[in-house]
Amino acid sequence: MPGKAANAPGKQSLKGKRSGVKKLGKKNQIKLVLDCSHPVEDGIMNCADFEKYLQERIKVGGKTSNFGNDVQLKRDKTKINLTSNVPFSKRYLKYLTKKYLKKNNLRDWLRVVASAKDSYELRYFQINNDESDNEDEDNA
Repeated sequence: MPGKAANAPGKQSLKGKRSGVKKLGKKNQIKLVLDCSHPVEDGIMNCADFEKYLQERIKVGGKTSNFGNDVQLKRDKTKINLTSNVPFSKRYLKYLTKKYLKKNNLRDWLRVVASAKDSYELRYFQINNDESDNEDEDNA
């Protein structure tokens, strides 16, 4: 390779390996809200367990439980608030929520719906009982 200086074999940087996570400014903080009010009011889900699950599972810089001062997770009764100074995907929060629901066998009854640009809500599936009502009337 004439004209280009070759790096020493041990000094090459790995492709895709970055030197950390880029921080956002105070104005560019990411604030996400997860509303669990429906299942918590009905008693089928515990918000504190869900918060603990997220604390253990959320990865920052490729490591779990690596929140530091960059990511804060707070619970206000039935809502979970996540504030991040580093880039954080809203989709990743949905992924972890769905994983938690599957683990606790709630995935058949609950779904994760974006209620606003920066928030998710846990809602029940709308099940139409019209067909079963009509069948009951036919048999009577």
